[in-house]
Amino acid sequence: MSEIPTPTVPLRARLATLRGPDTLPKALDARALAALAANPGCRRRALLDGAGVDKSALAEALGSPSGFGQSQFAFIRGNAFEARVKADGGAELLRLAHQRLGGPEPTAGTSHVPDLTAVGPEGRAARTALALRDAEAGAWTLLDHPMVALDVAGSPAFLEPDAVVVHPDGRWTVVEIKSFPMIDGSADAAKVGAAARQAAVYVLALEQIAARLDPSPEVGHGILLVCPKDFSNLPTASVVDVRKQRAVTGRQLARLTRIEDIAGTLAPGTTFALEQPAEQLTTAVESVPATYAPECLAACELAFHCRDRARERGAVTALGRSLRGDLGELTTVDAVLSAARGESGDPADPAVAALRRAAALRAEALAVSAPAPRTEEAAVVREEGAACR
Repeated sequence: MSEIPTPTVPLRARLATLRGPDTLPKALDARALAALAANPGCRRRALLDGAGVDKSALAEALGSPSGFGQSQFAFIRGNAFEARVKADGGAELLRLAHQRLGGPEPTAGTSHVPDLTAVGPEGRAARTALALRDAEAGAWTLLDHPMVALDVAGSPAFLEPDAVVVHPDGRWTVVEIKSFPMIDGSADAAKVGAAARQAAVYVLALEQIAARLDPSPEVGHGILLVCPKDFSNLPTASVVDVRKQRAVTGRQLARLTRIEDIAGTLAPGTTFALEQPAEQLTTAVESVPATYAPECLAACELAFHCRDRARERGAVTALGRSLRGDLGELTTVDAVLSAARGESGDPADPAVAALRRAAALRAEALAVSAPAPRTEEAAVVREEGAACR
């Protein structure tokens, strides 16, 4: 079994400089990776996540704090529910796995929970890989909070699923334990979708481990989602197909520019250390290009900062990716308005032609619906309009 790839020493040193002296890297989890895959063109997020920068603290220092974070009540409730699911050596969890995945019924003699304790994420990832390789055929194996590694833009990210179940036939299945309820066998579609995107990252990491084994085990593309049943605290489970999310996430992560390449474009000495003056910190952050979209508000701690900058520049991406795609080469609001007024733009461009047609229809509608103001009223309107501008 080959060793887990690790970044080179120069890159490690460069990323440490970017974080700031004596600043420990923040672990990159599956939720952050799923959000990063949803916006692969954002070099700023790719570099900050790759360097392990705490984006919440960075947003606070920039004066644009985010509203991210799980409430203490939800955190405690989630931990309590997970502990109940995994009690007694994971007996309830394995029962749900047997119920939804099939196979022989798990018993105390045919169920194993290997010890995954090791020093550091690299050690835990290696121990997890060994436990997966050595899982006994014909028996159920439950890996509680394993550690898996996934190569992201040339740098390894260490991820910790809630659990991984090895089926007696050798299949590996990711288990996601969530505290939102499953009522009458179904749960909130948005929350299930978020869990599926998160689990797809774990599936990709397990596939990398499986590819190094001979014979290569099957990694299930149906994850086991465990939630409270109805309005109780009793667990129930459902199999969620994540093939679509796995394909999209894998494709988007493959598109990410290598962290080393992004870091190489920065000026020597660039750092995101929070101790420096706010002006210097802002300059450092702005030196890395960002690709803002309204979807970032639900996925990135720096979204408010990036939104403010996008609005200052008049970037049309602040209005949505779909609109940005429709406008083609018109990347700013001023350029769009100028093209609509006929002051610039190629008339043969479909976007320009559509804007001018829309402007003509609007002018026609306003001319029909609104009577022309008297001369003195028109002067007042012009003065008020100038004051508003």
